[in-house]
Amino acid sequence: MTDIATPSCRRTNRVWPVFVLVLLEAALVISWSAGFVGVRFAIDHAPIFLILLWRSLASGLILLPFALAIGPPILWRDAVSQMMFGALAMSGYLAGFASAISFGVPTGLVALITDMLPLAVAFLSWPILGQALTLRQWTGSVIGLAGVLIASGWSLDMGDVPLWAYGLPVLGTLSLALATLLQKRSPTSTMPVYQSLCIQCLSAAAIFALFAWHEGGVLPVLDAGFIGGILWLVFVATFAAWSLYYLALRKSSPARVTAVLYLSPPVTMIWAWVMFGEPLSWGIAAGLAVSLFGIIIVASPQKKAHV
Repeated sequence: MTDIATPSCRRTNRVWPVFVLVLLEAALVISWSAGFVGVRFAIDHAPIFLILLWRSLASGLILLPFALAIGPPILWRDAVSQMMFGALAMSGYLAGFASAISFGVPTGLVALITDMLPLAVAFLSWPILGQALTLRQWTGSVIGLAGVLIASGWSLDMGDVPLWAYGLPVLGTLSLALATLLQKRSPTSTMPVYQSLCIQCLSAAAIFALFAWHEGGVLPVLDAGFIGGILWLVFVATFAAWSLYYLALRKSSPARVTAVLYLSPPVTMIWAWVMFGEPLSWGIAAGLAVSLFGIIIVASPQKKAHV
């Protein structure tokens, strides 16, 4: 029997997932940007690797009972893969941008460098996935990057900072791009997010503990500012941001998900305005508009030719 309602039903089924994906990506941008704000807040109360240690350790320990009691049994081979992703995605990325800030690299410049993630993904996609961005996606990425430059350019004050410190967020971004692509092609990508996030947090905590010990110790600072910063980083910048990141990655392509993160530097500046009273400018508004235009170009589906 012919189903005459098929075209409209198909349209409805396509619109609803896209709507959900857009909401998911908006929440991702807000929570991802909150990580920069949390680091800025907590860095006044403790050394950077002590902050990263307790952020990762607290996150992993909170998730551990759920990871063990709920969901499929965790196989050793899957756990080892997630440990590798934790070392690349969490340890590499977080240590890269946070250390750069602690060495005096301006936060706006760090946000700008880390948001070149789509270009890093494109650079690594061919050898890892055998894929390459189309001309349309490259064009959208360049426009999105231009918007970030407009919105973040006012804060690019080089200052008296070691030259090598500017390479830290670059290395962190390449580390996250590599982990993103490996996660996409990994057979363990079907592991529930709370399980993979738990393993990655604990493996990152083990790495950060070594650096924190070298900095002076691993014990937490009994200070309201430190505790509040850690809670912010755990529940907003870790549970919300990374869970949404991996969920979006499973529902979409690495190019689209990482391109959406182009909005994080301008949104970070809005966070700073709300929480710290930092002034906004027309440049930020213009950058937001240009970035959004570039993201729409990258994220919009390609039209297939009719035969």
